[in-house]
Amino acid sequence: MSTDPSRLPTPESRIHGCLLGGALGDSLGYAVEFDHISAIHGRFGRDGLQDFAMLDGVSHFSDDTQMTLYTVDGLVEALEWANEGVGADANACLWLAYLRWLNTQGVPVPPSAPVPQPRWIDQQEVLKHRRAPGNACLSGLASGEMGTVYRPVNPESKGCGTVMRSAPFGLIPHIPMEYVYKLSSDAASLTHGHRSARQSAGTFSVLIHALVAGQDLREAARYALDHAKGHTDPEPALIARLERARQLAGYEETGGSAARPLSPEDLVRELGEGWVAEEALAVALYSVLATAPPEQSEDSRTEAGMAQNMPERHFKAAISLAVNHSGDSDSTASIAGNILGAYYGEACLPADWLEALEAPDVIRAMAARLTAVTGA
Repeated sequence: MSTDPSRLPTPESRIHGCLLGGALGDSLGYAVEFDHISAIHGRFGRDGLQDFAMLDGVSHFSDDTQMTLYTVDGLVEALEWANEGVGADANACLWLAYLRWLNTQGVPVPPSAPVPQPRWIDQQEVLKHRRAPGNACLSGLASGEMGTVYRPVNPESKGCGTVMRSAPFGLIPHIPMEYVYKLSSDAASLTHGHRSARQSAGTFSVLIHALVAGQDLREAARYALDHAKGHTDPEPALIARLERARQLAGYEETGGSAARPLSPEDLVRELGEGWVAEEALAVALYSVLATAPPEQSEDSRTEAGMAQNMPERHFKAAISLAVNHSGDSDSTASIAGNILGAYYGEACLPADWLEALEAPDVIRAMAARLTAVTGA
C-alpha cells in the first residue's frame, strides 16, 4: 500500500528515531530484564512497567545500546575509508569496533588480536559501564579470533546478542538488500556461530532496511519473512517464530489486529522468552504488529495521525508489551524500539521518555555521524 512520499520521515529522522527508539526500549526493559512477570507485577502493579516515571528517575541503557552504537562506529569507519576511495573490510572494521567495546567492559583485548586505534566513541564514559553483557559476546571477542561463518567462534551459541545490535546495518541507504543481509550476518559471526544467530540478525537488518526504504510495517514484516525463507539454508526455528508472530498479531488475514494483545504468560508460551535470537526478534515483531493502529500503513503518518499522537501512542504500547514478560525484556524492547523508530522516525519518540534517557547526546552524535557518512 503506497503512501505519499512527502508524508514519510526523512532518512535522518529514521536514523535518529531508530537509535533513540532502541535505546528507550532497552532502558525501560533493562530495569526488569531478569525479573519474572510476577515480580514485575508485584513491583509495578497489574499493568506492569509502563513508563519511566515509575522508575523514580533511575534509567540506564544496557549492553544492547552500547553494542548498537559500536556497530554504528564500525560501519562509519568503513564508510569513511570508502568515501576517501580506500577499500576497507567492513567486517574487520566491525571486529575492531567490538574489540574496543570489549575493552570498555574491563576485558583486555587478547594478545593474538590487533590493537584497535581509539576513536571518538571510546572517550564517552557512559559507554564504559558494565551492564550485564552477553557471555557469548564477551567470550567470542576475548578469543582473539575473528569469527566467520566458516571458522566460527561459539559455534553453538544463538543468543540474542547478535540481533539486538544489528539495526544499524539496515540504516545504510542505497545498497542492495543482499549486501545488508551479508554485512549483518557476517558481523554476527564475530561472536556467535549458530546459524539462527546469524540469520536472525540478518533478517532483522533486512526488516529495518525495508522500513527505511518506505515499506509499511505489514509489508516489511512479510518481506523480511520471505527473505528468511529464501535463504539457501533457512533456519526452521526462525521462520516458525516469525510466522507465528505475524499470525498471532492478526496480520496474516486482516491487515491489522483487533484482538487484545497476548498476556505476558501467553506471549512467552507462544514465542519464547527472548534470550535466543529468533525468539527476541519474534517477540519484538509481535509487539509492534499487535499494537499497531488499524490501517496504520496509511493513517499513522498522515497529518491527522500525527495530530492524534498516533505514532507516540503506538510506540508506548509496543514497548510496554515488549517489556512486560518473563524474559529478556531489554533486548525485546530494544528491537521493538528500533523497528518503530525506523518506521516513524523521531515522531514516535515520547518527549518525556527522551528526557529520562541516559546520554541522549551520545546517541544523537553517533546518529549524526552515520547520517553524515551515508549522505542520508
